[in-house]
Amino acid sequence: MPRDIRNALLIYNPTSGGRRHRRFAEIEKAVRILGDEGVKVELAPTDSAGHAQVIAAQAVEQHRELVIGCGGDGTINEIINGLAGSHVPMALLPAGTANILAKELGIPWDIPHAARLIPDGVVRRIALGVAKHLNGASSAYVPPGGRYFLSVGGAGPDGAIVNAVDPELKKKTGVLAYWAEGMKQLVQYDFPEMIVHSGGRERRASIIVIGRTVNYGGPFKITTGANLFDNEFEMLTNATRSRFRYAACLPALWLGKLRSMDGIDAWKDAEVVCEPATDKTVFAQVDGEPIGQLPLSFRVVPDALSIVTPATLTV
Repeated sequence: MPRDIRNALLIYNPTSGGRRHRRFAEIEKAVRILGDEGVKVELAPTDSAGHAQVIAAQAVEQHRELVIGCGGDGTINEIINGLAGSHVPMALLPAGTANILAKELGIPWDIPHAARLIPDGVVRRIALGVAKHLNGASSAYVPPGGRYFLSVGGAGPDGAIVNAVDPELKKKTGVLAYWAEGMKQLVQYDFPEMIVHSGGRERRASIIVIGRTVNYGGPFKITTGANLFDNEFEMLTNATRSRFRYAACLPALWLGKLRSMDGIDAWKDAEVVCEPATDKTVFAQVDGEPIGQLPLSFRVVPDALSIVTPATLTV
């Protein structure tokens, strides 16, 4: 990171994840660490859903030199939606329920340690994904200009889980809330088909994972050919509608053999359109946040965001 950066805004969610009192003490320590390096940091706590995006957009208007995001995937998604298209860089202090970007960049899950990496970090320009309703429509989740995402999007069972997970249970139990909802959906979900248009081909599938990162969520790596610094997605679909075959995907995923299973297809492209194949609802998600139901398009937007990466990162 250029050493002439002297002011930063640190956006954090005071209610995300566990150990909240301890986390604030760690944030204060991070502020002191950066202060010792000559960076004055102002704290900006969020107070409601969507607030981090508003704060980040205001930071752009105020010509802030750096925005530091402290939170999980949801908080970071809001921040990048406020910063997208600007040249205000974002640095990361991992917290919250999960943080895919931290895993992808090799940033330790320790706020003071992560803060120490920022002053010597490297600002890199990356692409973002954007999800849009077809025909210019909008919704509470997706505005007319689209919803940007950093790491992963998708539709099918994962979309159903994200759209159904209990927010209060998520606050109390973190990632366990997703596992609980996942087990529930495995029993109840009927795996409706979608039609996937990409690369001049049409595919029928019951799930699509649209990756900008190798890491997916928790310990899983699904789009293992994706690269955050490329201008394309890696996409993976599963054509099966059998809940038993879905259950069999978990051990195959653990063992790195998912792509050898029947019905799995993977490819790279910069755009994909997903539509329900029937009148049944197919839900979608980006960065672990709900975005409603198909039809939707997902497109790569090059040169969309500046991020601070560890100096040791090789790309």
